[in-house]
Amino acid sequence: MKPLDHILEAARSAPRHIVLAEGEDPRIVEAAVRAVRSGIAEITLVGRRAIVDERLAVAGAKPNEIHVQDPASSPLTTRLAAAYHALRKSKGVDAAAAAEALRSPLVFAAMMVREGEADGTVGGAVATTADTVRAALQTIGRAPGVGLVSSFFLMMLCEPHHVKKGAFVFGDCGLVIDPDAAGLADIAVMSAHSYETLAGKPAKVAMLSFSTAGSAAHERVSKVVEATRLAHAAAPDLAIDGELQFDSAFVEAVSAAKAPQSALHGEANVFVFPNLDAANIGYKIAQRIGGATAIGPILQGLTKPANDLSRGCNADDVFHMIAVTVVQAAAGAKPLA
Repeated sequence: MKPLDHILEAARSAPRHIVLAEGEDPRIVEAAVRAVRSGIAEITLVGRRAIVDERLAVAGAKPNEIHVQDPASSPLTTRLAAAYHALRKSKGVDAAAAAEALRSPLVFAAMMVREGEADGTVGGAVATTADTVRAALQTIGRAPGVGLVSSFFLMMLCEPHHVKKGAFVFGDCGLVIDPDAAGLADIAVMSAHSYETLAGKPAKVAMLSFSTAGSAAHERVSKVVEATRLAHAAAPDLAIDGELQFDSAFVEAVSAAKAPQSALHGEANVFVFPNLDAANIGYKIAQRIGGATAIGPILQGLTKPANDLSRGCNADDVFHMIAVTVVQAAAGAKPLA
């Protein structure tokens, strides 16, 4: 089974209620209808009702097939605004400012998730990553015990030319610019958990560097080595190694030559990059030159799932992100082993 098919089947087996903040966008509407008819999610679209209803009609949606919430007239708005005020008043947000904030579809959607009206949210097809992530951080917030909210891309290698096929996680490609060793360790442990949640297989984590097993000496290499130690201490059963160059982590023959003592043997499926420069460049090279399908950025470390889209996304991208969010929400409803 292809990795995307696995995610869709997992979503279909445990559908959740997902709220889409940009309900006026035709791509969002098309994906919403597809998600409902595929049985992977119950969907609420946020936006001006007249425009959303018109988009739904064009998409061929049946009456009441998809929920619509207009922040200007929704029966939820007053309660969500009061909850937002209680949450943010220590930051200087008064009742009037809270009511104004709830007019933002991103904030409205995130507050629906926080208040249990939905299980997860997706935005970013129109809004910037900064605005999408800010709404999630300020309303949904970090999960207990999480030191750092980060992101990853789910990279799918499924084309005939891909010598090694499957799902891989690249982190952090979209959020944390230059994590210290402790932050990098957090990213590694969370990315491993995210991989196992979405791929249904044990994670094998490579902490990437320009050095392999001491082949170079530099403070940036030392950061990766320390991050590996901290991640292993936090998750002793996790298969993790570092520092490793990408080829040592991905190619068995290169691993045997450069890192014969590595527990990964060139079979890593989670790649933790040392900073955002390397990660963002790396995933785009894999996508644009290597032909990998990139889904993300997917956020991790929040109390409940909220995910970002590229503003260049299409309806397929939105549909797949809905499925990912459903699987995250279903996993979050279960106690961690």
